[in-house]
Amino acid sequence: MPAMTVSFEVWAHARREQVEQALQAAVPASPPCPAVVSEAMRYCLGRGTKRVRPVLVLAAAEAVVRRGGAHADDAALEAARQLAMPAACAIEFIHTYSLVHDDLPSMDNDALRRGKPTLHVVYGEALAILASDGLLAEGFSILAREPDERLQPALALRKLQVLREVGRAVGAAGMLGGQAIDLQCAGRITHPSHPVGTATPEALRDMHLRKTGALIRAAAVTGGVIVGAQPAEIESLERFGEEIGLAFQIVDDILDEIGTSGELGKTAGKDRAEGKPTYPALFGLDESKALARAHVDAAGEALAGAGLPDEHLLGIARWVVDRRY
Repeated sequence: MPAMTVSFEVWAHARREQVEQALQAAVPASPPCPAVVSEAMRYCLGRGTKRVRPVLVLAAAEAVVRRGGAHADDAALEAARQLAMPAACAIEFIHTYSLVHDDLPSMDNDALRRGKPTLHVVYGEALAILASDGLLAEGFSILAREPDERLQPALALRKLQVLREVGRAVGAAGMLGGQAIDLQCAGRITHPSHPVGTATPEALRDMHLRKTGALIRAAAVTGGVIVGAQPAEIESLERFGEEIGLAFQIVDDILDEIGTSGELGKTAGKDRAEGKPTYPALFGLDESKALARAHVDAAGEALAGAGLPDEHLLGIARWVVDRRY
């Protein structure tokens, strides 16, 4: 029978619960993983966050199954989510690795993340590096081994495409490069041949397309790829992910200006205090809000262009721009 329509809030809560269970099961356990490493991984993964990226993976998988307005039954949607869940967990592992690295004393030197002391504050910098690097490695290990393509031979090629997409998002041309640009703009890279970067609108967009947008884009694409999306659908999901990735970062910049540390779960006002380039710094709050809404509108247009006007993907896009904290 066709799947029942539920509100975005109910759907998102159910998906987050599934993601939490899968994440906890995916953390390497002792033995063979040293207990202190497993404990540190679980600490920084935390519980109760919004899990935007893994939920986006699942929403993209569902959207492809529902392609063209087709009615998929509950069993088909659950099967799609099961295929996509390993990628959802892997991307959350990799995202968490990036947060731990961002917070290190040699990077942003932050003491608060997800509403609690950062990993290096609790476990020391050495273990924070090891545990977060372990999350990165384990993320790619999950992508390589799950789901088991022996059950569906066509999955092997899809998994290779997923690995390529996530690797591109995380690497030197993606998230890593974006972090380097951010450090350069903040004067934290001191090599004389690489002076402080210029904070132009074009440079800011480029930095955030890499640092924040690349993994969000990859989340949307991998969810579609793993369930057999067609090239036009993959292109649509890529554009959608890129647009909401930019919207997400713009709203983050806004909230850093107007929120408190208690509300944000991380240190508020830190970007401004360190003179980092942000959208409010370049455009002001009102124009930044308008830019975020424009990116969400463009994200919706990207879905419609391929027949993927999925209410859950659009719900994530609207949440990105409307969230307070």
